[in-house]
Amino acid sequence: EESAADFMAAHHAAANTAVTVPNQHLTNLQLQQYLKPLPRVLLIHTGGTLGMDPNQSYMDEGAGNVHLKEGTGGVYPTEDSLQPGEVLSDLLTAVPELTNFAHLDVEIVFNIDSCRLGPKQWVQLAKLLDKQRQNYDAFLLVHGTDTMSFTAAALSLMLQGFKKPIVLTGSQLPLAMPRSDARQNLIDAITCATAGCLANPMSRYPVHFEEVAICFGGRLMRGNRARKIHSSVYNAFDTPNYPHLAKLGVEVEWNHDSLLTAQNDVYQPRFKLNPNVIRVPIVPGVDPRKAYGDLYERGVRGIVLEAFGVGNMPDNKSHGWLPWLKQQRKKGLLVYLCSQCNAGNLHPELYRSGSVALNMGVESGRQMTPECAVIKMMFCLEYKDIPMSQPIAGEL
Repeated sequence: EESAADFMAAHHAAANTAVTVPNQHLTNLQLQQYLKPLPRVLLIHTGGTLGMDPNQSYMDEGAGNVHLKEGTGGVYPTEDSLQPGEVLSDLLTAVPELTNFAHLDVEIVFNIDSCRLGPKQWVQLAKLLDKQRQNYDAFLLVHGTDTMSFTAAALSLMLQGFKKPIVLTGSQLPLAMPRSDARQNLIDAITCATAGCLANPMSRYPVHFEEVAICFGGRLMRGNRARKIHSSVYNAFDTPNYPHLAKLGVEVEWNHDSLLTAQNDVYQPRFKLNPNVIRVPIVPGVDPRKAYGDLYERGVRGIVLEAFGVGNMPDNKSHGWLPWLKQQRKKGLLVYLCSQCNAGNLHPELYRSGSVALNMGVESGRQMTPECAVIKMMFCLEYKDIPMSQPIAGEL
């Protein structure tokens, strides 16, 4: 009969051969990662304030106050001078806590002011995410704040059923500046992105988070519901018509009921957008026949018509809105009716003007943000079998 000592000796020998460390000079961090694999996260750098050169971009007014140098919009290192390895090294030097959450890789797609992004770049980002989908557990996008909501909406629609977290974040001040919000936003973003990964030792319980979101100022928000609501404060984004997905403080407070449930969705990437779209706010007393004219003739193929309240608009002939809509609809202009209000439901059928517009073929449905509505218009113009009122990625 085997003695207890023999059993313990055999068990100790087996334990010693179970893990072979290939390099005796591994650091403690490398050894920890080797023994306990972490989620793999791809950080995609697109530019924005977070990556600006602070010395060339800002004027120091003293007492901790800074402002952008007039006429510059910030100075960005050229893409040729940025190497993924160096960027990752700089990032981990500034925010070493990121290594507690994941193995990070960096890909630099471009390094520009987000005002210069549009459909071409959104498609480029969507194709990159599609290509890397099987290689990573989650994705972080460093992005400028001005058009972050547009990019988030575009990615959510083009990558329906992606089923992995795609978290956009950025900052109001560059990472290298003393009072920058970039450091906390990056930590919060990777916290949320890896919360549902089984390999994440920092996650206390499973979270079913697999959508495109914006993490900014201690809030995690559905990307296609988010808007930039302030130009300079740190909590610059909000979702006026939808609850936050999570709030980050001492604890991460997840709103599980608000997370997107897409378990049954088949992943269906679509990479086409038609940019011939504009937003048209209804202004009292303005005749659209003079203000906008023949939009279809000029190449516009879709408009997001921003009505009053629940979907009301001037119905008197002298103001011209209904005659103008009738003319443009006959030519083939796609029209989606939304509200100038930040929140609330749409019911254009309650008013004569709204009912007439609906009978002309103007589409309407539950409230979307203006940013998401124009992106979805670009999307639906290319995929004519999908109506604007059909939910795709939790935008309605």
